[in-house]
Amino acid sequence: MTAKDLTQLEERETGVVVGIQGGHGLACRLESLGIRVGKNVTKVSSQLLRGPVTVRIDNSEVAMGFGTAKKIIVETAN
Repeated sequence: MTAKDLTQLEERETGVVVGIQGGHGLACRLESLGIRVGKNVTKVSSQLLRGPVTVRIDNSEVAMGFGTAKKIIVETAN
């Protein structure tokens, strides 16, 4: 198992959220989007040069800024 932030995942790579490096406000905002510790997330796409990152959680796709994605720590099977 390897831990890395969401920006470091390859496209179509899946991981389990193991931590969120942010305050209560960020944690609540991500929770409302379905992103919380223990959830599987799959990276759908990202833009070059620190652009938005899109992930799939359950049956939804969520786009977020690079800075937010950098604070979400996931563990992959690799």
